[in-house]
Amino acid sequence: MKKHKAIKPTRSKFNLLRQICNHIPQHTVSKIARATGAEHKSRTFSPWSHVVSQAYAQLTHSISLNDVCDSLQLHSGPLASVRGASAPSRNGFSNANRERPAAMAEELFWAVMAHLGEQSPGFVAGKRRGAAFRFRVPIHVVDTTVMELVANCMDWAKHRRRKAAAKTHMRLNLQSLLPNFVIIDTAGEHDNKRARELCAGIRSGEIVLFDKGYLDFGHLLDLDERGVSWVTRAKDNMAYELVKKMPKSKDDKILQDEVIKLNNPNKPAPELMRRVVALVEIDGEEREMGFLTNNLQWSPRSVADLYRCRWQIEIFFKQIKQTLQLADFLGHNANAVRWQVWIALLIYVLLRYLSYVSKWAHSFTRLFTIVRAVLWSKIDLLDLLGRYGTAKGSFRNLARPEQAYFPGFL
Repeated sequence: MKKHKAIKPTRSKFNLLRQICNHIPQHTVSKIARATGAEHKSRTFSPWSHVVSQAYAQLTHSISLNDVCDSLQLHSGPLASVRGASAPSRNGFSNANRERPAAMAEELFWAVMAHLGEQSPGFVAGKRRGAAFRFRVPIHVVDTTVMELVANCMDWAKHRRRKAAAKTHMRLNLQSLLPNFVIIDTAGEHDNKRARELCAGIRSGEIVLFDKGYLDFGHLLDLDERGVSWVTRAKDNMAYELVKKMPKSKDDKILQDEVIKLNNPNKPAPELMRRVVALVEIDGEEREMGFLTNNLQWSPRSVADLYRCRWQIEIFFKQIKQTLQLADFLGHNANAVRWQVWIALLIYVLLRYLSYVSKWAHSFTRLFTIVRAVLWSKIDLLDLLGRYGTAKGSFRNLARPEQAYFPGFL
């Protein structure tokens, strides 16, 4: 009987945690700590040790402060090799999460993103994918995800009568599947209040996709005037006038294709909009679904295909919430929650970068579990990822969720 060969990756001078943290440019954390005032709030527990501790909590899916602190204290020797990081006490870690401004974690995230983009421009540029492969311009997807919190957060994050929650609003680049803009806030505010801020950096000629939760006709007018193409869902109660009907599509799943304008002339809105109605299969049943866009040149099928691409951000949110630690928070105040979300996004980007440079062919979840299993081992991480696994072929970096889709468009 043929035996499988054992996986023996090359040995390394550094453990895997050190190798991952090496992708954070040296001295960047200390510079940002000085700029944000976080350095003044440190005594024995340095800002770098704080970042490493938060990163470790994500990579090991730690569920409490004691979980992180006890494990790091037991590995204080290997931890010290990560640029001199030290293990925190429970009170010290809790105080740092509460007092050190989360703006430090936010600026660190964008600094690392910029650094990785300089190292590997193809990583942040991405590639054309899915139903939007024929579009050569950047495509942005805007959406939000809700993170449930414990009742202790009710004072600042009340969501419903007896629930607390935080929201992460995000603009995701469809080509690279990396965040371009992120807002972490309470869940009580309506999504469309953040629409203008999320879309502020989109340039003329680019495309943005968002759900009807972000529908604000004044904002759509602003995008239209800036030369940005957009696709969103049409609300069922929208009052409009028919201007003209577009030529009938050969696709029998396209039911209507028309140019419209709003009934209320005093309400800020684009002068003309295009409304496309298509049959969508949801839970085995076909239902009508309406879309709005300001582009009158695309085919109705392209409009539907583009909106279908919006599901990529749903997959992104599902992936980070299932693999990284965004369920059990290490602190109950707003600052601690923001710290944890920003470091979770940082770890996601670092792991995605490792998958890019190693040409990892399997799922992101498998990458995460392998790294977690050998985090303190002194083996070459890129060599390990190159050798690991027997199955060959191309696997999606993002798992496909159960979703509504357009029959015949797949």
